Amino acid sequence: MSSARRLNIDYVHRFESLARFFAGDPASAEAWRQSIARAQHHPRARDELVAVLLAQQASRETPAAAREAARALTDPTSIAIVTGQQAGLFGGPLYTLIKALATVRLAEQVTRQHGVPAVPLFWIDADDHDWDEVSDCQVLDRELVPQRVAVPKPDGGGTLPVASVALPPAVSTAIEALGLHLSPTDFTDALLADLAAIYRPGVGMAAAFGQWLDRLLGPHGLVVFDAADPAAKPLAQGVFERELETMGRTADLAARAGEALETLGYQAQVAPQRGQPALFHVGHARLPIRRRDDTLTIGETIHSKADLLNEIRNTPARFSPNVLLRPIVQDTLFPTAAYVAGPSELVYLGQLRDIYAHFDVPMPLIVPRPSVTILDSAATRFLARHALKLDELRARDEARLNRLLEGQLPTAVEEGFVHASAALQDRLTELIRAVPAIDPTLEGAARTTLTKMDRELQTLRAKVIQAAKRRDETLRRQFTRTRAQAFPDGQLQERALGFVYFLNRYGPALVDQLRTDLPLETSHHWVLTP
Repeated sequence: MSSARRLNIDYVHRFESLARFFAGDPASAEAWRQSIARAQHHPRARDELVAVLLAQQASRETPAAAREAARALTDPTSIAIVTGQQAGLFGGPLYTLIKALATVRLAEQVTRQHGVPAVPLFWIDADDHDWDEVSDCQVLDRELVPQRVAVPKPDGGGTLPVASVALPPAVSTAIEALGLHLSPTDFTDALLADLAAIYRPGVGMAAAFGQWLDRLLGPHGLVVFDAADPAAKPLAQGVFERELETMGRTADLAARAGEALETLGYQAQVAPQRGQPALFHVGHARLPIRRRDDTLTIGETIHSKADLLNEIRNTPARFSPNVLLRPIVQDTLFPTAAYVAGPSELVYLGQLRDIYAHFDVPMPLIVPRPSVTILDSAATRFLARHALKLDELRARDEARLNRLLEGQLPTAVEEGFVHASAALQDRLTELIRAVPAIDPTLEGAARTTLTKMDRELQTLRAKVIQAAKRRDETLRRQFTRTRAQAFPDGQLQERALGFVYFLNRYGPALVDQLRTDLPLETSHHWVLTP
């Protein structure tokens, strides 16, 4: 079991063992009351923030429900339930949709249970410049073979924030390739037309991602925020200034927390460079600000701290946080009571509690996202009929299939092999004991004969199993088909497949159904059948 998985399990089942790294147990009603109060009382520029949100929404023609949700943040009693992700092609992996819908459902639950306006919000990490992380999407083709569709790196890809990178003409070719791979359904034409209307050449990658989320989830009240928006950067100016003024403190605190986690047997998710600022500068490229003795460098250019502080005050849009500082910026802007986190996020957020305190920003509760596999009814019936657990399908060999097929053999055949093997062992063992009395040199030959005969029996048994495989090709096909859905290329489905695959198969009603049926309970991995 990986360290990250073990930490996630301990977080859900033994929170007390990790309590010092987080703001509270999301399973505790009292922790929720305290987190809501902290989010409400911490001063924030709510009116300015909502103005930025409404301007972004107007540019994307966001549905009315999401605009109303954004306006609700002007209410000083309102809180935000936040999640986030990079701007993955065509919406990214299935878990992106799961995180967003879990955030919508959690906000509804908090409003109902605590009587406060809770706004679901999706933070697009559009400051990130890793093009390779966002530029492809994988689906299953008509034979359930994974196929990857990608957009080649355009100008600025890999060096500039994704928000600053325009989609190249090849995005149209990627949509055509997607259409060729997907199995045709009643929903395919409309899905491809929607993608072509949003993912157009010349449109920003993050802008297209935001518009796509708006199209799908805006009607459910999800507020989508482009974190790279220059209009929002003045609201984070104080965080940027403090990071430079206390240079290296953020990295040092994260490193100490990582060391404390490692003393408990976990592995730190982030290994920061001690003494270095947690800031990037955006010019011709997004480059880290580095401390070198008593000076600061951006690339090969040397700057004084005073000069960079002055630049932050005058043009904060030229700065963006790294992974350690991003949550601090997020929760400086928004009244975040809870953040819905993926497994890796939860681990690195456990390194940030002291950083929140350093910036005098209340740390929200961290709520693990649900983990889900979507299978069709034929696959779920197959699992139930043969009492198979989902994880038994993960191995890429045929060991589990062979055991399943062995279980299909007639009882008389299997019992016959068992009895024959036992009888062979008993009779020849007696012979091996008796032979030395006649000629001691023949004992080895007798043992060799036993080994050969047992091997021959096992060979015959294997041939019978192979005959059973041929006889029951339906079982093999059902097993292979179910495994291809659940673990494409051996990976967990929610990480391997883009959610456009499921929209193509089940249509837009899938979003409505998941909003209703998605469990918020995180102690299990869930299998859902639309």
